[in-house]
Amino acid sequence: MATDSNNPLGTFLRDRRSRLDPAVFGFSGRRRTPGLRREEVAQRANISPTWYTWLEQGRGGAPSADVLDRIANGLMLTEPEREHLFILGLGRPPEVRYRAVEGISPRLQRLLDTLEVSPALVRTAAWDIVAWNRAATIVMTDYGKLAADDRNVLRLLFSNPGVRNVQHDWDAMARFVVGAFRADAARAGATSEIADLVEELCRTSAEFKQIWEENEVIAHGEGTKRLRHPVLGDIELEYSGFAIDGRPDLNMVVYNPVDPDIAERIRSLVRAA
Repeated sequence: MATDSNNPLGTFLRDRRSRLDPAVFGFSGRRRTPGLRREEVAQRANISPTWYTWLEQGRGGAPSADVLDRIANGLMLTEPEREHLFILGLGRPPEVRYRAVEGISPRLQRLLDTLEVSPALVRTAAWDIVAWNRAATIVMTDYGKLAADDRNVLRLLFSNPGVRNVQHDWDAMARFVVGAFRADAARAGATSEIADLVEELCRTSAEFKQIWEENEVIAHGEGTKRLRHPVLGDIELEYSGFAIDGRPDLNMVVYNPVDPDIAERIRSLVRAA
């Protein structure tokens, strides 16, 4: 790929359009160079051919986010490529677009499963739990026995007496979860997607309604969780949250037993399950 240090946006656009097969998009005719012509990209992006040409040539000023979105769609860019386009064109990533999640990749599930004594789960920006390992089933909740709609951290915390009763300090935990949930949803651009869940919880739980209306926002990444486990007794878990590359709406949380004896007991329970 040829480079132009004075016009990296134009270099990137030229490279990406050269990779597309004109026949796939119904464009015909003999060509001296591979890929789409500038006017064909402009047609697919529904923008002026002159304006697109100027972008490749480094003229005309900074494009708008809408124009970059159209070009990204016209060039069939991947999400990482779209983000790179925005950084080149505007000096910032694009606004986050929330995507509903139905599951995770087999590779990520295998990673969870290697954590034998550490409960681990993957949750969405709406705090729906979409994946977990055996240790999480033993220590936290058997999510596989719940309906998909019930695998939500807030529904469990505010509506499930069993989950509530194992918390050492339910009130502190509830406030933390609501504040972190609000921050996660906003960060992932899922504010409108959580509206129905928030309305439901405000209707069914006066405690949630009160906490939600306090408008607290809490950053989270790591900390300590204490539980009254029916088999293991009082246990303490250190937890860390990890972003999943390319998916700002997904977060993996790993809980590590502080006490080595508890870790070994979890291992025994997991292997016996």
